[in-house]
Amino acid sequence: MDLAFTPEEQAFRAEVREWVRSHLPPELAHKVHNALRLTRDDFQSWARTLGKKGWLGYGWPRQFGGPGWNAVQKHLFEEELAMAGAPRIMPFGPVMVAPVIMAFGTPEQQQRFLPGIASGEVWWSQGYSEPGAGSDLASLKTRAERVGDKYIVNGQKTWTTMGQHGDWMFNLVRTSSEGKPQTGISFLLLDMKSPGVTVRPIKLLDGECEVNEVFFDNVEVPADQLIGEENKGWTYAKHLLAHERTNIADVNRAKRELERLKRIARTEGVWDDQRFRDQIALLEVDIVALEMLVLRVLSMEKSGKNPLDIAGLLKIRGSEIQQRYSELMMLAAGPFALPFIEDAMEAGWQGDFPGGEVANAPLASTYFNLRKTTIYGGSNEVQREIVAKTVLG
Repeated sequence: MDLAFTPEEQAFRAEVREWVRSHLPPELAHKVHNALRLTRDDFQSWARTLGKKGWLGYGWPRQFGGPGWNAVQKHLFEEELAMAGAPRIMPFGPVMVAPVIMAFGTPEQQQRFLPGIASGEVWWSQGYSEPGAGSDLASLKTRAERVGDKYIVNGQKTWTTMGQHGDWMFNLVRTSSEGKPQTGISFLLLDMKSPGVTVRPIKLLDGECEVNEVFFDNVEVPADQLIGEENKGWTYAKHLLAHERTNIADVNRAKRELERLKRIARTEGVWDDQRFRDQIALLEVDIVALEMLVLRVLSMEKSGKNPLDIAGLLKIRGSEIQQRYSELMMLAAGPFALPFIEDAMEAGWQGDFPGGEVANAPLASTYFNLRKTTIYGGSNEVQREIVAKTVLG
């Protein structure tokens, strides 16, 4: 396994860095570096910018309009965007559902849906979890009944990230109750503006409405929006989840947030505290170890091997690291990390109080928000069981 980047890969990194530097608005980078609130327009405008370059679908093969990059190039691209302070690419369209459409969709479905994803014009949401079906996703109850050339969908999804902005949703629905639970699930593409779709935001601990409940009341979905075969959706769902859990590791964001932690520690006067610097050093070691694991996966992909059996391990370590750096930021800022006044934030106040840094105001919000990371995408307890079975036997 060779973890050193080749001269060609270093040149590729430099090309991406230069392009991002000239196209990323400074005010947007300032928001990201200081964890200030990003609007739908912030995410969407950057997605369109990447789309015009042909880089929003950065993991896509050339035959579907992507750049055809290999695993290492995709990693370097993600790292340069994160370190520059670019808004995260919402993964639901380009990273998650697009590979499913490419692998299992019809040519007509590919021609219909992929261009809108690649351009950044269409915002996709994920319809997986339900109130009684989270990590145990196979127990989902949202039903889709075939009536002529349509499916009639009834049920509920929850924890739908950014669902309030969604144009379309990829949805796991139950089309049969016979046999094992996994065998009766189908994969539908659903227009969120269809009659009978209701989106209700869920206010989280941090005061934000990042996730939503989505209700379906006799929603009509054309049968030609079924991906693959009826009752075979579990196969497609697993294909997608492998992409999701690898993406959740988010090592590049962790590297950027490590630098933010160091800035806060210096500003707040705790950088010279040896015990606190020890904690930063321990975190940095864990981030480097996670990066080495990611690079190991990339090396396996380059050699044609399938590394997806450790996707759960990437998710476990990545989520724990996200929680740890948010805790250390809170400790570094001390009392200045406490204020979180939602109404004031809505009015534009972002922490410009005497004695506090602008980067401190969102710290409590970030800390509370990242409590979720060890639960979403399959809880870490479940992921440990999967890793134990697939890796240890």
